[in-house]
Parts: sequence; C-alpha cells; structure tokens
Amino acid sequence: MLKPELGIYIHIPFCVRKCLYCDFVSFPNCEKYYKKYIDKLIEEIKHEKELIAKYNVTTIYIGGGTPSIINAEDIKRIMDELNFKKVEATIEVNPGTVTKEKLEIYKNCGINRLSIGLQTTNDKLLKTIGRIHTYQDFKNTYKFAREVGFNNINVDLMIGLPNQKIEDVKSSLNELINLKPEHISVYSLIVEPETQMEKLIEENKLELPSEEAERTQYHYVKNTLELAGYEHYEISNFSLPQKKSKHNWNCWEQKEYIGFGVAAHSYIDKKRYSNTSNLEEYLSNNFEKIKTLHEVQDIADQEKEYMMLGLRKLEGVHIVKFKEKFGQNPLFLFRTELEKLVKQGLIEVNLDNIILTSKGLDLANLVWEEFV
Repeated sequence: MLKPELGIYIHIPFCVRKCLYCDFVSFPNCEKYYKKYIDKLIEEIKHEKELIAKYNVTTIYIGGGTPSIINAEDIKRIMDELNFKKVEATIEVNPGTVTKEKLEIYKNCGINRLSIGLQTTNDKLLKTIGRIHTYQDFKNTYKFAREVGFNNINVDLMIGLPNQKIEDVKSSLNELINLKPEHISVYSLIVEPETQMEKLIEENKLELPSEEAERTQYHYVKNTLELAGYEHYEISNFSLPQKKSKHNWNCWEQKEYIGFGVAAHSYIDKKRYSNTSNLEEYLSNNFEKIKTLHEVQDIADQEKEYMMLGLRKLEGVHIVKFKEKFGQNPLFLFRTELEKLVKQGLIEVNLDNIILTSKGLDLANLVWEEFV
C-alpha cells in the first residue's frame, strides 16, 4: 500500500525588521534566540519522526520571517535532520540577508528551490512599505543564485501598494520577464489589523490605489505574464512549464502537511492544529503543551474545504476527482451554492470542471464565502 504524501513546513520566525504590512509571527532583533530556537526545532523534528515515517515526504518548505537571516549552517542542520532526498525543497530568502556562500550551502544540503521576496523593483516603493533591500540587492541575489546553480526560482511581487502606479507594475514585470525566473507569485496588498501600515493609512500618511486601479494592475499582470509564457495556475501564482510550486499545490489539493517551529500549522489525519505563537512558550515547554487543536473535520467539512481550495486553482474543481475522493457528485451536493455563483457570473460549470470566471477571480472572496 502506497504511503500518503506529506509536506513539511519549517518556520524561522526571525527578521531584521518587520515590514509595515506584516502580520506574520516574526521577531526582529532576536539574535540571542537563534541557537536555542534551532536546537528546539530539531528536537521537535526528532519528536515527530515516528509520525513522519508513516508518510511519503514529497516537499519541504522553509519560510518565515526571514530564514536567510540565520546562519546557513543551521539551515543545513535542519535539512540533515530531515534527511529526505529528491523532494522539492524551498527556502525563502530576502535580498540583503543572503550571500553567495549561504546559497552554496543551501544548494549543497539539498535545497533546490528559492523564493526571493522582491515585491517591487521601485526603490522608493520598497522604502515606503518598509523593506530593507534595494532592487540592486535583489539583482545581486538573483545573479548569485544562478551562478550557484539554482534552476527553480520564485520571485514575489506585490500590487496595490501605496503610491504604486500601473507604470511601476509594468516596469517590475518587464525587468522580471527579462530575468525569466521559473515562478512568479503576485499578491495584492492586504492591510491587516494592527499593522504599521494600517496605522499610517488611518493617519492619512499613506494612500492606497483605488479598487479599480488595483484590478487594472492585476489584469495587466495576468495578461502580460501569460503572453510571456507563464501559466496562471492559481489565483496568485504563475509558472513556466513544469515549474509549479508542488508544496503549495499539494495544500490546494487537500494533501497533508506538518509544521515545525513557533506558530507552524499542521493538517494531519483530518485534524488542523498549530504550535504556539509565543516564542518563550515554544522554547520552554514540551511539544504537547505548545499545540492547539483548531478543527477535527467531518466529511462535510472536507467536502466544503476541497471545493474552496479547488477554486483557488485556475483549472478549478475536477468533478471526477471529487467523486473519487468523496463518492458524491459536487454538482448535486452543492447545487444551491453553485447555482447562486453561476447566476452571479462568478463561476462556470461544465461536465468536467467547476472553474472561476474572470469576474470570479476579481471577487474570489465572495466565492470562498459560499463554502465556509
């Protein structure tokens, strides 16, 4: 019997400085915790080895925070402890925190995919949103990564930034297309509660583009990247052929994953749980005490979630796959919700798939709300 697939997520919660829009669990200026944290994280991995052995691990994702802020040898320690070969292994890096030597250590310890946080090529905009790097820092990082031998690189872009014009988006895209990374993730700025960004907007010190301007930016990005040979396979993600993010794709396919580190989330055996977001609590308690159970899914929960996740993908929900997984026809099971969404022009339904329309892409949150 084949083992089910499993993704592994590693959270490195440290950074140089929090970006103005950031609401992730991250801690600036905490160098004194680095060694103790890595020791604890490796201890947590050892603690779950018996569980992991029941699965076929296919992806590893090291995120943050800024994973590239810590010593590269500590990343190697984590990879050596996991000891999985021939899997998609990604690490997030921020320009200004990574050197060619660090990248060489990443490559040699089994990491084969980079995700570089660029956000924009406009240095003024980078400063406006609190990023610590310049566009030249990004170009140096990208150049080093290619020289070291990375042939699977994602670059993050953001739209809807304060003072960002369509010309800024065009410039960023032109620069990136010339570099030809294998994958590009494009995110609209979301102003999260209690962030510095929210405070500055409330004080009228920053102004966001209009909703119409942001949609124009999004559709320009979509059309331009598709014309450049990138497949728009998920709402925020574009890739060259055969270069989708397997780790994220598996999450959208409702496959299981386990998270290690402070605030890391897991989905195992129909249970969703997470580690504490309190750094001191994570470091000083045993591993059972730091976990919080959020959900134990019944079959109805799984079906709704499968629909919600499936509609993030541009190919939508495969009706046959749904039937194989749950033994029911989603067209009948969710007939009320689907009928409403079709009438609103948010989705299209055919014999094979349930997919978002272009209007559905713009109003994706309305679609998800029908299934939560």
